[in-house]
Amino acid sequence: MLRNAKQLDNFVVQATDGELGTVDQLYFDDETWAIRYLTVAIGLLGERRVLISPISIKHVDWIGKRLDVALTKRQVANSPNIDTDKPVSRQHEIAFSEYYGYPCYWGGPFLWGPVYYPGAVNTAPKDAVAQRIQNKAMDSHLRSIKAVTGYNIEATDGELGHVDGFIVDDEAWAVRYIAVATKNWWPGKKVLVSPAWIERVSWEMSKVYIDLTREGIQGAPEFVDFTEITRQYENELYSHYGRPPYWLHEAEFRPSLSLSGV
Repeated sequence: MLRNAKQLDNFVVQATDGELGTVDQLYFDDETWAIRYLTVAIGLLGERRVLISPISIKHVDWIGKRLDVALTKRQVANSPNIDTDKPVSRQHEIAFSEYYGYPCYWGGPFLWGPVYYPGAVNTAPKDAVAQRIQNKAMDSHLRSIKAVTGYNIEATDGELGHVDGFIVDDEAWAVRYIAVATKNWWPGKKVLVSPAWIERVSWEMSKVYIDLTREGIQGAPEFVDFTEITRQYENELYSHYGRPPYWLHEAEFRPSLSLSGV
């Protein structure tokens, strides 16, 4: 299901033995655009923030605003102490994955290491889940969704608006679309663009460069906040841009995944 990441703000995170805390923000991988971690504020005053991987998520209750995770409160309380106000390093990620027994997502061929969907990790072969890479000097590519919201958008022929939000797939836990507010040019209109169409991001200039023209974006199907994004709407979107949809690419991986029990 596709949802605006803003809807996850302050979701209650429910452990197997009680309430953990509330969702604070999301970190995505700027190479694959996968949501690698959610930060959760725990404690009576939310004084500590911990990382939760989508691998642990069992169910998302969008109506009840609750995330159910396959973790105990004790597990989370004893997890590696990571200062989420600072960049999460690769060393932090290694300590985190080793503590929970998760695969290193950067050490496999798919979006989540040995599998394409985080929920399939438990069905992957044991040796794949235990996989660790030797090069611990690799850089992390994590960015906060809240930090990137507001970045200016540059089309191939000029500026046209800014990043207004992120549309997340709660099965693959990947950013499927960036919501672009074009009010600087066309009052009130918002449109969606895929990360696959992004040429580059200038983190220093807070700008996203997209391989689309302003006219092409202007004519795209309008996106209305918090409305359901149907496959029909997505087909219209990709048809308008003349680009292949992401689900065709991902279908290529399914035969391989089924061999490993996914």
